[in-house]
Amino acid sequence: MAGHANELVIPTEAELDTKAGELLRAWVVKGALHCSLKPTVWPDPGNWGILLADVARHVARAMQLHDGRLPTETIARITHVFNAEIETPTDKPNGEFHQQH
Repeated sequence: MAGHANELVIPTEAELDTKAGELLRAWVVKGALHCSLKPTVWPDPGNWGILLADVARHVARAMQLHDGRLPTETIARITHVFNAEIETPTDKPNGEFHQQH
């Protein structure tokens, strides 16, 4: 099965590690977020907080490389909007959970 035309590349390290696993895939479709994820990968959901913080740092680094933006400014903006969205959601998640075997 061929990938989607807008699919991101798999990191080289993940390609080389047979034990690597995808945890989250996010797409914007017609203006709405669609996700595939493995919610049960960790017994402590707090680990998802670590993942989200790590993703924010990766975004900040990528934006610095792209346009010179300071990572601290990017992290501050991400944190501000994240907290606002947690407090007052602009959307509700829906969909189904399919256990992968």
